[in-house]
Amino acid sequence: MKTIAIIIGLFFMLTSCSTTLPDSKPGNSISFEKGNEEDEYDLIVFDTQYDLFLRTQAKPIHFYSESYYRTKNQRYVNEWNYRSSQPMQYDPNIYTLRIEYDSSTHYGLNLEYKLYNYFKFIEWKYKVNLDF
Repeated sequence: MKTIAIIIGLFFMLTSCSTTLPDSKPGNSISFEKGNEEDEYDLIVFDTQYDLFLRTQAKPIHFYSESYYRTKNQRYVNEWNYRSSQPMQYDPNIYTLRIEYDSSTHYGLNLEYKLYNYFKFIEWKYKVNLDF
C-alpha cells in the first residue's frame, strides 16, 4: 500500500511539473519607434542579453561620431538584408527579419548608437562577421 501511494505521489509530482523550452529561434528581433518628440527615434531589441551587452561591452555613446555610426549602419544594414534574403547560404535563424533603414532619415545619435551596437551584439553572440 505504501509503495502504491509513493508511485501515485511521484506520478502527480512528475505530471504537475512542467518546463518551458526556449524558443528555437534566437531573440534577435528589433523595432524602430518614433518617440514623443518630433525627431526622436528609439530602438527596441527583444533580446534580454542585448541590454547587458550594451552596458558591459559597448563603447560609450560619444566614442564615435553620429556620422561614423550612420555610415557603419548603412553598411551593416545592407549586409544584413542581403543575408536575410539568402536563407540557403546564411543561417535563417539569425537573419530572421529585414531591417528597413532609410539613410536619408535623421534618426539621431541614440538610435544610430543602439543600432550599431545591435550589429556588434549579433557578431559577439553568434560569432559571425558582418563587417567587410
